[in-house]
Amino acid sequence: MSTLTVTTIQTILHWEDKAANLQMLEEKIGQLPKTEVVVLPEMFSTGFSMKPEVLAETMEGETINWMKRMAAQKKIILAGSLIIEDSGHYYNRLVWMLPNGQYGYYDKRHLFAYAGEHEHYTPGHKRLIASVKGWRINLLVCYDLRFPVWARQATPLTEAEAANNEAEYDLLIYVANWPERRNHAWKTLLQARAIENQCYVIGANRVGKDGNDIYHSGDSMIVDPMGEVLYTKAHEEDIHTLTLQKEKLEEIRHKLPFLEDADNFIIQS
Repeated sequence: MSTLTVTTIQTILHWEDKAANLQMLEEKIGQLPKTEVVVLPEMFSTGFSMKPEVLAETMEGETINWMKRMAAQKKIILAGSLIIEDSGHYYNRLVWMLPNGQYGYYDKRHLFAYAGEHEHYTPGHKRLIASVKGWRINLLVCYDLRFPVWARQATPLTEAEAANNEAEYDLLIYVANWPERRNHAWKTLLQARAIENQCYVIGANRVGKDGNDIYHSGDSMIVDPMGEVLYTKAHEEDIHTLTLQKEKLEEIRHKLPFLEDADNFIIQS
């Protein structure tokens, strides 16, 4: 069965300083052991800023080109969100960058109104489920974690899919700037998403204070399909690499075929 080696980078971010963040992250990525997917925090080049008018880039901008270069040099898939301007709108956009320079992207659907994110950014309306080595990966951003319907495994479309106990995806990734004051919710919901969707879950968070003096404890996590925490780290910068086992995932789904009993539903934008 297939394996997938993933690396999370939990780091302090330089507030609204792209050059400093890209240099810092390039040094960290350059020192990585062999891995396949590297996950960065939300808005990794700026921190969680409400100044898209000043900080936004296009999909041909400096940070996207940096992602292409890093992915090609290290032969990795690189994932993280940044501030993008597209067709006159600003997005908190998660980019899934392949080593060959091709990419997919997901625009954060649930904007954090408590911090005024909805006043500056446009919500997305379409999920991105990427594929690599036979793994299907659902990519989401921070506040999306609080909305289980948006992450929920879709029910099988055909009898063959149902017979094979096929799920819509195998790994759920959240990139985040989730503050320490609500870290109980962060940790609890990451485990809940893994259990209810019978999938691995990765939560990649930042650490340290941001420009608004909000402290982030990190608490990045990798969770298995039973909700068991395989890795977590609080209050410190940390880089962690772990190999996920598809065989374990399939075994759990076969022994406990709970997804077969899931409710049918349709999400309306």
